[in-house]
Amino acid sequence: MVKELDLLNNEILNCKKCKRLVKFREKIAELKTKRFINEEYWGKPVLGYGDKKASIVILGLAPAAHGGNRTGRVFTGDKSAEFLFKCLYKAGMSNRPNSEYREDGLKLNNVYMTPVLKCVPPNDKPKANEIKSCFSFFVKEISYLSNAKTLLALGRIAFDVCLKLYDIKSNNKFKHGKSYDLSENTKLIACYHPSPRNVNTGRINEKMMMEVLKKIK
Repeated sequence: MVKELDLLNNEILNCKKCKRLVKFREKIAELKTKRFINEEYWGKPVLGYGDKKASIVILGLAPAAHGGNRTGRVFTGDKSAEFLFKCLYKAGMSNRPNSEYREDGLKLNNVYMTPVLKCVPPNDKPKANEIKSCFSFFVKEISYLSNAKTLLALGRIAFDVCLKLYDIKSNNKFKHGKSYDLSENTKLIACYHPSPRNVNTGRINEKMMMEVLKKIK
């Protein structure tokens, strides 16, 4: 399935279906932000990465404007990545405690990571039709990750997309740390997103994240 996943990723890279997202991602890449003004931004859809034969798949919402949309890798080069990878490293799921740029030598251990929406949305708020448009990519991507047994959804939107993928009714309410059966062999774990807002307000902390990672490992 590795070859099929590579072909799918090439299709995703060339996608321009969501005009609002295309315009926004390219605008951000052109205007940049002051602290990264001298860097060349990625400004394209952001693909999944990691161990393509992994049993654990970590799902984010979308690339960050000056994180994944800048670096070309999800959970890379932003505050969410800083928190998440400190925890992944402690859990033995990555070889580095940080994720800074695409060629930084980062390797994931039995983990694949991908956003359910491949392009950065304005204000981190995608529209329903954009999630729907990207859903076909997500369906194929998960089907090609044939060893996946545990899906870790970071945030409510990623959680809801997983329920839709397995045609499970939405009366399964999102609850941090709870495990849900998606199929006979596949489980979904809900987790608060490690966004700066959630971390700064204490909605999620390192102890809570480590408990979830130890559970899925």
